[in-house]
Amino acid sequence: MQHLQTANETQVTELSLPDTGRIIALDPGTKRIGVAICDEIRVTTRPLPYFTVSSWKKLLAHVTALIAEFDAVALVIGLPLDSEGGEQEMTQIAREMARKFALSLQIPVFLQDERVTSYEAKGRLWQKRANLKETRSKVDSEAATIILEDFIAAI
Repeated sequence: MQHLQTANETQVTELSLPDTGRIIALDPGTKRIGVAICDEIRVTTRPLPYFTVSSWKKLLAHVTALIAEFDAVALVIGLPLDSEGGEQEMTQIAREMARKFALSLQIPVFLQDERVTSYEAKGRLWQKRANLKETRSKVDSEAATIILEDFIAAI
């Protein structure tokens, strides 16, 4: 089972999460950010269109709009650890992203271990018979869906 973490300015602690309500998950990348959402009772998850990384301001505006559109009660950000669970450059980027969201949003922000989610996402898309072009355009949000599924299973 994967662990839950929340990001805030000074330390990592667990925040309370409402029993029901939609949760948005992000799979951060250097070029694209995958997005997924669950239903209000957290039984089903689905990918949403990815968006391109440009600036913090645009990212915050996009995520704030998604939170409002879906009335989300929490945000989960994938934490890309290496295969042994250690930190890497992208881990620090995800932690910083979570910290900024925690300071900017009125909902709790969680980090979720996302090791091998991109590989699993590719496998799922290939099982659905997605071609290479479809796989490339959907893999980030499919990975966000897996991150969200893992988070829901752990709560």
